[in-house]
Amino acid sequence: MHTLAVAVTEGVPIFELAIPCEVFGYRRPGLTASWYDFRLCAPAGTRTAAGFAADAEYGLDTLAEADTVVIPACANVLDDQPSDLIDAVRAAHANGARVVSLCTGAFVLAAAGLLDGRPATTHWMHAGQLAARHPKVLVDASVLYIDDGDILTSAGTAAGLDLCLHIVRTDHGAAVASALAKRLVMPAHRPGGQAQYIDAGTTVQDADELGRLLDWTRRRLDEPLTVAALARQANVTTRTLIRRFHSVTGTTPMAWVRGIRIDYARELLETTSLSVDQIAERCGLGSPANLRHHFTRTVGVPPTAYRRTFSSRNTA
Repeated sequence: MHTLAVAVTEGVPIFELAIPCEVFGYRRPGLTASWYDFRLCAPAGTRTAAGFAADAEYGLDTLAEADTVVIPACANVLDDQPSDLIDAVRAAHANGARVVSLCTGAFVLAAAGLLDGRPATTHWMHAGQLAARHPKVLVDASVLYIDDGDILTSAGTAAGLDLCLHIVRTDHGAAVASALAKRLVMPAHRPGGQAQYIDAGTTVQDADELGRLLDWTRRRLDEPLTVAALARQANVTTRTLIRRFHSVTGTTPMAWVRGIRIDYARELLETTSLSVDQIAERCGLGSPANLRHHFTRTVGVPPTAYRRTFSSRNTA
């Protein structure tokens, strides 16, 4: 069973701590036969920001034994991070663990030297401090989360939920992640490249109108979808559509459509026996070669390998 350890240190914000506990810490009957061996790790006597005592069974030394280590957030970005936590995170990464930070937990990873020369994000309010304090880190304050293989970082607060759900999707497939999102009453998939917040120049009406367009698009993934076609549906110019799209989602219309098509392909690979040719057609990606190219580039493995990993798990 995959061991997932969460580090609890003095003064940790309770919301960011609650996220991995909620997502990974409960057995999920009916979702999948295997889940996570969840371990809460804290020094004796640790208390959270709100004064709750952390009655953890494991100490920080357990992080070095985990397959995945989650650092929820740090108590204060201006303080030096706890040396015992930094040492434990370094040891875990050296042993091959996947290391994850939520919100300001990126400051811990940066202090451990794990983010040097790598892309990372954190809460937009603290991104400047992270970049100034750790100039070797490639800080991107515009995204919800970044998956850089063995190092994953998220933006503030609710973006931690998006990253944790992304991890479930990576480990257990899109169908399990979607079912879990439904139980958590949250969107099934917000791409990591989506903007952390709506640009100040974007009105509520812009966001509402774009939301209707996105729903319209999801129902027509098998149809030819171009920027011009989306602009016509929204009754705006292509230039206006591109501006609104970037303001609300942080990406381009076609990049968003491609991401949704890949996500739909993942679900079809898991839940149906359709051929790669049929899935490519239903997702609007055209040829099997085009599906293989974009799927492998996005997911990291070819469609057939993905199906071998996840289809039997979801039909068990």
